[in-house]
Amino acid sequence: MPAKQSKTDKARRDGIRVRRAYDPPERADGARVLVDRLWPRGLAKEDARFDEWCKDVAPSPELRKWYGHDAERFAEFAERYRGELAEGVAAEAVDHLRELAADGPLTLLTATKEVPHSNAAVLGGVLRKG
Repeated sequence: MPAKQSKTDKARRDGIRVRRAYDPPERADGARVLVDRLWPRGLAKEDARFDEWCKDVAPSPELRKWYGHDAERFAEFAERYRGELAEGVAAEAVDHLRELAADGPLTLLTATKEVPHSNAAVLGGVLRKG
């Protein structure tokens, strides 16, 4: 019986990965973009191993604070965040990330420990849908 395909495997197949900002780079990462509004705690800027910091695509401070990484609020957070991504500078930033993904692999980086319940995971889904 074949092993169940993980979300990470699917992201790799699609050319868009979601990883922690603290993870060391891998060859398959391609362009590495931090998609959090806040700098990752404890990560020195000289040790940061990513190509861009795209703050404009991060959730608004109000949404981020409301969510508070409460897994029970994730579905509503994802819905609200997708709404934010469809407007203004966030929509422009999404278009920029789509361009990066069209040029090769793209890895979205987040500082959160719960990557599957992060803004980066939601954003990855938005980018995969096109």
